[in-house]
Amino acid sequence: MNLKSMTLPEMGQLLGSLGQPAFRAKQVYTWLHKGARSYDEMTNLPKSLRDTLARDYPIQAPKVVRRQESGKDGTIKYLWELSDGNCVETVLMRYHYGNTVCISTEVGCRMGCAFCASTLGGLVRRLEPYEMLDQVLFTQVDSGQKISHIVLMGIGEPLDNFDNVMRFLELVNSPEGMNISMRHISLSTCGLVPKIDELAKRKLQLTLSVSLHAPNDRTRDQIMPVNKAYPTEELLAACRRYYQATNRRISFEYAMIQGVNDSREDALELLRRLKGLPAHFNLIPLNHVEESPLKPSTRAAVAAFQKTLEDGGVTATVRRTLGGDIDASCGQLRRKYHKEST
Repeated sequence: MNLKSMTLPEMGQLLGSLGQPAFRAKQVYTWLHKGARSYDEMTNLPKSLRDTLARDYPIQAPKVVRRQESGKDGTIKYLWELSDGNCVETVLMRYHYGNTVCISTEVGCRMGCAFCASTLGGLVRRLEPYEMLDQVLFTQVDSGQKISHIVLMGIGEPLDNFDNVMRFLELVNSPEGMNISMRHISLSTCGLVPKIDELAKRKLQLTLSVSLHAPNDRTRDQIMPVNKAYPTEELLAACRRYYQATNRRISFEYAMIQGVNDSREDALELLRRLKGLPAHFNLIPLNHVEESPLKPSTRAAVAAFQKTLEDGGVTATVRRTLGGDIDASCGQLRRKYHKEST
């Protein structure tokens, strides 16, 4: 296991096996979670230990291959190159309540959603816990901005990489590490029902964001292949179970697609199907993907949809569009870089 994917107790066991006193584990753990790129930086460790760790557990930090900063809102998009040459994207967004980083959980994605650039080319591999942690850590180091919130909503389906994502959450929540509160973390899923149930058992105080994007199977089947495995009714039932287990309100992501899911009838159907389930709708103006024929809804259609939901008693907000001038929607920068490199 990569040293940075270890919990503090695991690191203690490792260093104990090397004949080191217990306090060394916290020293190494703290250095790694501050963004040390070399054991030479860990000046409070004996040189012999630094040499041993460098030989057996080399630090693998990502490299910035593209960094694009919006001239409009200060959003920064990173394209990181991992140790095996694969690339993933991370986005730093600035809000009044703090700085949010949107991270990737996989290289590519196998979910096949019609409106998403991340899934073009399929799944390459799943990220390790330290590779997710590094996105948060080195975004903070490079930007000089303190990260207070995390959304797992970049490239990949987080619940398709369940064990590694759970380990990442434990690490980033660690008081000896970045110490980011679970209540400041949102995890987005396209609707893997068994994994939602498994997540519910852990009773984490994060926000579960469900990419719904349609009120029924007829529409959802067209744009989200996962719906054929876990139809809308099964997904909403899992959401109800999740709420009952955690008492945490579900956030539903809803990309507004012109002529597909943005009618008044669609909004009314959502209200009927979600009756009794505390929920928040995050309406997302669709980002244009060059390879997709889907078009974003008009501003008037989004506003009317929002009003219908709110008149029905469901909180609905329209996501603020950030980084539109820097390919900030997930998957776009990685795909453009690959095209330029081939």
